[in-house]
Amino acid sequence: MNNIEQVEQTIAFVKETLQGAEGGHDWFHIQRVFNNSLLIAKDEKVDIQIVSLSALLHDIADSKFHGGNESVGPQMAREFLASLGIKPSVIDHVVKIIENISFKSSLDSKGEKKVAKRFNSLELQVVQDADRLDALGAIGIARAFNYGGFKGRELYNPDIAPNLKMDKETYKNSKAPTINHFYEKLLLLKNKMNTAGGRKLALERHQFMLDYLQQFYNEWNGSV
Repeated sequence: MNNIEQVEQTIAFVKETLQGAEGGHDWFHIQRVFNNSLLIAKDEKVDIQIVSLSALLHDIADSKFHGGNESVGPQMAREFLASLGIKPSVIDHVVKIIENISFKSSLDSKGEKKVAKRFNSLELQVVQDADRLDALGAIGIARAFNYGGFKGRELYNPDIAPNLKMDKETYKNSKAPTINHFYEKLLLLKNKMNTAGGRKLALERHQFMLDYLQQFYNEWNGSV
């Protein structure tokens, strides 16, 4: 099976697995991340096979929808890739990307970014940037409120301030209003991009969110 066939088989697997998934983490999210990964990868010296498979499988079983269990997705990806006869070294790399791609994985017990202890590769950086781009801009806003509604969260509560010093467990268990999520994650992503392409694409989306928040507060306070 060549690389194109592997990607086609993986697309079919992901589409089937994510049928009925929450709208911010469904096949269309995967498709956008896949497309942006390939776009960013054009300017980077990466293994396209690893980038493609990682982008397609990065949210195959998001821990948010599996009781917080972070091992389900990597294990599912490993078993599927093995069924395609993909080389163990490639499978290991893809699984490590899935294990380290999320924003919460960058938080340690003090809510700070881990550096030396975390796996890293240029392929991870490309796919991570593509995933973060989908949390920015118009789509990022839509995904945030879709998930907030899915979890029954308030849109905004002026009495609940954003927590800017969350560790990984606090972040995972947060039930804060959706607007807080902008400050606790979304607005931080621009400065966490790894690649030049990712940083360039993030700028306009970041500004769009700032403009949106200003409009939101104006409407909330009856000033427009």
